Amino acid sequence: MLVYNQENTDIIDIEINLLLQAVYLKYGYDFSNYTKTHLKRRILRRLMLSELNTITELQNKILWDKEFFMIFLQDLSINVTEMFRDPEFYLMFREKIIPELSTYAHIKIWHAGCSTGEEVYSLTIILKEENILHKTQIYATDFNKSVLEQAKQGIYSKKDMDLYSRNYIESGGKGQLSDYYTSKYGSVLFDKLLVKNVVFADHNLVTDGVFAEVHLIFCRNVLIYFNKTLQNRVLGLFNNSLTKRGILCLGTKESLKFNDYENNFEILDKKNKIYKKYK
Repeated sequence: MLVYNQENTDIIDIEINLLLQAVYLKYGYDFSNYTKTHLKRRILRRLMLSELNTITELQNKILWDKEFFMIFLQDLSINVTEMFRDPEFYLMFREKIIPELSTYAHIKIWHAGCSTGEEVYSLTIILKEENILHKTQIYATDFNKSVLEQAKQGIYSKKDMDLYSRNYIESGGKGQLSDYYTSKYGSVLFDKLLVKNVVFADHNLVTDGVFAEVHLIFCRNVLIYFNKTLQNRVLGLFNNSLTKRGILCLGTKESLKFNDYENNFEILDKKNKIYKKYK
């Protein structure tokens, strides 16, 4: 197997660019504006696991084998998540955002890039405990259909529940996380009533347009994988999707600074990256 090193870095970059063009032409998925570091790391990992010699060989297999492409798609999608990730954010959400949402007769939320759904269930648990889940419609979207299916099922590994339970308590949870799931054979199944008002849908932030007009958008720890051009495009999409005075929640390492829409929002919580649209 060919060992990639500094001497052939230029060749690697050329092969990666050709691979991304081929994926777009064949399957319609555009990864050209993802950060190069993320892409290279994930592509080289798949190359190693596939025991192929070059990215060109990998490209050939992706083009001719759709099942293999779906595996590759999993590699590039962003599935790093956990329930009540960054508990302080969820605590601030309870204290600063829930009181405002509670004033609406009907609430619409877009959870963009929902991955396997852990944060969707985190959100619905909070809304239930604050007694507004019944009047909330949530659109949970991702471009990866396989992770959407897992999110719909609400089945997760039991071994993760200790961490998730600690996160839940630190986020201001009003009971026990175990109140919301049943456990069997090393897995847990979350209560289907939590997602009764959730629509799980295929939506690609890179290529698709406005999904719905909503009061709140969750898109946490997704923009960090996009370059500045794509970040700006996605933030424009969010700006156009939010109602006047709508709320935008980003990840703790993300920001509205230095993009075309920075002046359209006021900062509600600088540390936890919670913003409100001016108009």
